[in-house]
Amino acid sequence: MKKILAFVLIVISLSLPVFAAGSKESSDPDAHAGVIIRFPTAGASGALYSVGAAITNMWNTTIPFVKASSQASAGGIDNLNQIYDGESQVSIAISSNCWQSYNGTESFAGMANPKLRVIAGLYLNPNQVVVTAKSGIETLADVKGKRFAVAASGSSVEGECRNHLTAAGLSYPYDIRAQYIAFSDSVELLGNGQIDGAWIMSGIPAAAVSQALSSGCRLLDIDEKTIEVLKDEYPWYVTYTIPAGSYPNQSKDVRTTAIKMVMFCSADLDDETVYMLTKTLWENIGDLGESQASLRGLTPGEAVRDIAGLPIHDGAARYYSEIGVL
Repeated sequence: MKKILAFVLIVISLSLPVFAAGSKESSDPDAHAGVIIRFPTAGASGALYSVGAAITNMWNTTIPFVKASSQASAGGIDNLNQIYDGESQVSIAISSNCWQSYNGTESFAGMANPKLRVIAGLYLNPNQVVVTAKSGIETLADVKGKRFAVAASGSSVEGECRNHLTAAGLSYPYDIRAQYIAFSDSVELLGNGQIDGAWIMSGIPAAAVSQALSSGCRLLDIDEKTIEVLKDEYPWYVTYTIPAGSYPNQSKDVRTTAIKMVMFCSADLDDETVYMLTKTLWENIGDLGESQASLRGLTPGEAVRDIAGLPIHDGAARYYSEIGVL
């Protein structure tokens, strides 16, 4: 009886997929060993968190050998460091941070990641500047001397604050009363007047921005001169319009800047896995767009453009070549 039971257990164990983080196995999807995909996103209140959850859920239901899970994180720089360290397998960050990680500059000095590879360029990720009605802030230059939440020190969002306020003529951070707190933690402080403004970089709509504008705050326009200074200095910025009605009490279009959001991984993630991740992403983008506004209307043709010259993973390139966009 014991021999029979042992034989049954062996048969069952052989029939179950074995999951390993980023494993390299067979090129046949039906025979591919299980792969665990950890997908860090951003703070739980931002649009990126729900985007990651939707994508990983789709992968789990469409790729038999993939077991994917999304996680909250400290944002793009943290995500890139997790890929560099091998703690996670796939993530998302703005193209500027990806370029800095690949080349080992700015926050990634001494930590260049030449194995960084693009899976897809996704949507434009806009900067959103929220100020209180009583702040007196009408331009970025008016942030001088104000209590302003710039996000966590060393984060990609703080980098956006530095770039923009410098372009507007301020000496960052000395000309402002910087508060190093995440936007999700700033909403209450904005509402009770403890801070004058806060910066967030997120797809539209962001729940925390909706909450802030529902309590009397407003979005700040970024002037054309500042935007042109940014474009001259950095190749990844584009002008972006937040359409009127995107948020409560927003009756006018708001001009700002945006950077392409990029999905990336390590070159160590095997080609077949990345091919299937890419293929299923674009074959299901319509359904994803129904629940995630930032994914609505995206096309694979745009996925290989405006990615700061970063290399595309061979598995993703195979899919883009098959459909004729690369």
